[in-house]
Amino acid sequence: MKESLTELQQIAVSAAKEKKAFDIVLLDLRTRTDITDGFMIASGNTRVQVQAIVDSILEKIYLSPFKVYAIEGYSTGNWVVLDLDDLMVHVFQKDARIHYDLERLWGDVPVIRAVGE
Repeated sequence: MKESLTELQQIAVSAAKEKKAFDIVLLDLRTRTDITDGFMIASGNTRVQVQAIVDSILEKIYLSPFKVYAIEGYSTGNWVVLDLDDLMVHVFQKDARIHYDLERLWGDVPVIRAVGE
């Protein structure tokens, strides 16, 4: 699906890319769940990088009109989830992302945009 990103998605993607997140993917869940409109999935190589990616996203969100509703997994830095209401952000260490394979679980939903490194 070729679709422009929402402002919230743009903020999250841009902030993640600033900290060298890789394999950034946005999944369109609007027709699959009432919980959120989409998932952003991104990877970092280490706990420190995952936390830096999350910190960058949080900093940009706090400066925007959007709100952070919950943060889970930050202290371990293996898989951090940010609930931004319309967007759930998942930032994984590379091995954890392969293990949990969210893209496979939601494999039948449209990819809004796969964002390169």
